[in-house]
Amino acid sequence: MTTVYTRVASPLGELLLVGESGGTAGGLRLVSLSVPGQKGGAAVQDGWQRESELFAEVVAQVEAYFAGRSTGFDVPFAEGVGTEFQRRVWKELEEIPYGQTLSYGEVAARVGASGAGVRAVGTAIGRNPLLVVRPCHRVIGADGALRGYAGGLERKQLLLGLEGAACVAGAEPA
Repeated sequence: MTTVYTRVASPLGELLLVGESGGTAGGLRLVSLSVPGQKGGAAVQDGWQRESELFAEVVAQVEAYFAGRSTGFDVPFAEGVGTEFQRRVWKELEEIPYGQTLSYGEVAARVGASGAGVRAVGTAIGRNPLLVVRPCHRVIGADGALRGYAGGLERKQLLLGLEGAACVAGAEPA
């Protein structure tokens, strides 16, 4: 298995796409899509290979999304990333339709984590390694306000605006 990467310009800044190529699954599997300055975002490591051609389909889908020509992604993800709980939460993020939002509590209820589980869901969402592609930006506060986004609230607001989603601009509580 080889770790490969490329960079692509976007309205969010230069995105870093990281993937795995080769292995038994063959082809490219996306590991990470991160934005500049992202909390917990990927950074190019020694030994990674820049392979723009391998990412051609992913880049085309990202560009179509930002141009308003596409509302979703059909991208193979690397397996085994995250804990079982995180993967359950991330799978639920993939079910939130374009232009719609859910609250953290609604996501928690959908994965069977009620009460104190809302905080664990928020933590899992914050560790989503596939910004934009796995739409964690569609999760907002119960009051409709923007809450937390590893790429920054301005980017979350930009993505929701692009999708025409209703939300209230606001900062994370102190």
